[in-house]
Amino acid sequence: MKKIALSTLSLALLGAAGAAQAQSSVTLYGVIDTSITYVHHQSGGDNGWNMGSGNLSGSRWGLKGQEDLGGGLATIFQLENGFNSSNGQLGQGSRMFGRQAFVGLESKQFGTVTLGRQYDPLVDLVQGITADNYFGSVFATAGDVDNYDNSSRTNNSIKYLSPNYAGFQVEGMYSLGGVAGKTGSGQTWSVAAAYNNGPLGVAAGYFKADNTNGVRTPTASGGGWNGTSDGTFNGPINLGYQTAKSINIARVAAQYTVGAFTVGAGYSNSQYKSDALSTFGSTEKYNTGQGFVNYQLTPAMLLGLGYSYTKSSGDTSAKYHQVSLGADYSLSKRTDVYLVGAYQHASGQTRNATGTAVVDAQASVGSYGYAGTSSQEVVAVGLRHKF
Repeated sequence: MKKIALSTLSLALLGAAGAAQAQSSVTLYGVIDTSITYVHHQSGGDNGWNMGSGNLSGSRWGLKGQEDLGGGLATIFQLENGFNSSNGQLGQGSRMFGRQAFVGLESKQFGTVTLGRQYDPLVDLVQGITADNYFGSVFATAGDVDNYDNSSRTNNSIKYLSPNYAGFQVEGMYSLGGVAGKTGSGQTWSVAAAYNNGPLGVAAGYFKADNTNGVRTPTASGGGWNGTSDGTFNGPINLGYQTAKSINIARVAAQYTVGAFTVGAGYSNSQYKSDALSTFGSTEKYNTGQGFVNYQLTPAMLLGLGYSYTKSSGDTSAKYHQVSLGADYSLSKRTDVYLVGAYQHASGQTRNATGTAVVDAQASVGSYGYAGTSSQEVVAVGLRHKF
């Protein structure tokens, strides 16, 4: 990251001699993550070779900074742009700062309050102790039905993060729906808590996002979802539930480090609830259990193995088994090369893209959105640089 020190104009420059000069800092940072990816059963029975972006980390650039207000209080901000490094296109629905855009106040004594487009507390406090934190999308939940891969951000959000008390933190978020006369329409709220101390990390949280009332028109890109939080409708596993009344996600995770080994496990329960405006009849539930083990072979080489099992029930019933492998080698503090892969097998039935018919379940690794057959394999070799 490159830091640029700025001197804020003091009142003395305006003729008010003796006034204290506030200090500000701004950091320019970014990640470029590009790979060559092979997908077996990328579209039905057809295979594909692709240049991919954002396997381990979403490609991005951003600005973040703070102004010291004195007394342990500071103004903070962050603007973060997401892009596809293979073609230069904007990500997150072609937003200028689609990943993050917020401003807030940070107090060493009382915590931090931020306003804007932000990640929810499950991403902030739970995701960091999961396999996705180390090896990205190929270790994520099938179809990212529980936002394990950070597919979703929340607009219009007010978020509070407590100070760190001996490794313990809590966070809460509420997002204004913005629909006149209908306070709950489109709103989002979430809470989470985490404890990280030495080799042990434990975290849990809950997330609820409501869809807007009115017409919900399902599309191939998830247009039936119009809440303040982005939908995680990346492929055939949950695309048929984009007209849900709400998405409710509960997650818990833990990891422990012993010598060169880090082991972790997690569980999530995701519920896509229906109402009269939905194209499906009853709540679809996804229960997912995951585990991983990482081995720091050398100071530069990290190896990882993960397993994920997802079972849906309620409106339809399907099962998704996934095994993931990863190797990451650091060439320097800022640059690394990696090789990651995953195999997934699907069985049972789910909804089609519009939610109007029941079809055979299709495998779809992580949040890539590739619609396979009953099985799918993804292998990617890539280069990542941080600045």
